[in-house]
Amino acid sequence: MTPRTVLLSGASGFIGSAVQAALRAHGADITVRALSRADGPDAVRADLTDPDSLRGVAEGADVLVHLASRVSGEEEPCRAVNIVGTQALMREAQQAGVRRIVHLSTAAVYGLGPHSGIAVDEIAPAPVSAASRTRLAGERYALDAGAVVLRPYLITGAGDRWVVPALAELVRRVPARWDGGQARLSLVDVRDLARLIAQLACGEEEVASGVYHAAHPEPVRLGALMDTLAGHGVLPEVPQEAWDWQRCVDRLREYPGAMSERQFELMAREHWYRSEEIWRLAAVPAGPGPLQRLAESAPWYAEYLAGTTAGATGA
Repeated sequence: MTPRTVLLSGASGFIGSAVQAALRAHGADITVRALSRADGPDAVRADLTDPDSLRGVAEGADVLVHLASRVSGEEEPCRAVNIVGTQALMREAQQAGVRRIVHLSTAAVYGLGPHSGIAVDEIAPAPVSAASRTRLAGERYALDAGAVVLRPYLITGAGDRWVVPALAELVRRVPARWDGGQARLSLVDVRDLARLIAQLACGEEEVASGVYHAAHPEPVRLGALMDTLAGHGVLPEVPQEAWDWQRCVDRLREYPGAMSERQFELMAREHWYRSEEIWRLAAVPAGPGPLQRLAESAPWYAEYLAGTTAGATGA
């Protein structure tokens, strides 16, 4: 393998830490330089909200993997990171002659759905949050720089503080099979996504710039996801009783919590995005699937959820 230097943003996050591990496993000839707001070994000090701090960060890099983003919050903070920061970083990569760019976006740019097996931009994006709107806008700068743009939907695995914790709260508030539990969801385990990103960054195959869905090719039924998590002791057993959508929404409103009705809809209704193409083009196996991977991450989830529940109750 030709030695490669990878400039990595978001290296300390849920996905970034998995990508770092995947890059290390990919080969000894890969050097990772992590963008960071703090000093550290093999780190480049910079801040996406301060474009001046990014000047020169891509010099000597062969690959840029841009994972950092703001995934919640109001419009202006999201814009500062997801649009202005992305634009500045892509400009630096172009000026430095970086040969490959992988940029992480989200399938949440399509909005509420339901979406059943759609291809990339088969429907027009209709983001419903500031984070999704600004991440969609940031894609344009990445594409202009020649990036491979990835849109995963739900990402599971050790370190996930969003998907399974959200399910845990929602199951407590709406204890039933939501709309029958038949919704299909696009999921990917974080380690499989990391393998894909590492291959796109440093593999021999070069994938053309464009937007690609990045879930496991086989969607997961919501009921099967609930049952698998319950089987591993992560969630309580979910009653088999199927509630129609309106009853679910009425119950959610009756028992308030951190998760909004919009977020419930994103989790509970069909959101399935065709993703076979990127795995084929990258020549990397998609892995056994997120349900099978949950056996490995279940102890982490159980410990994390026990801690968050204890904190919420004051125990």
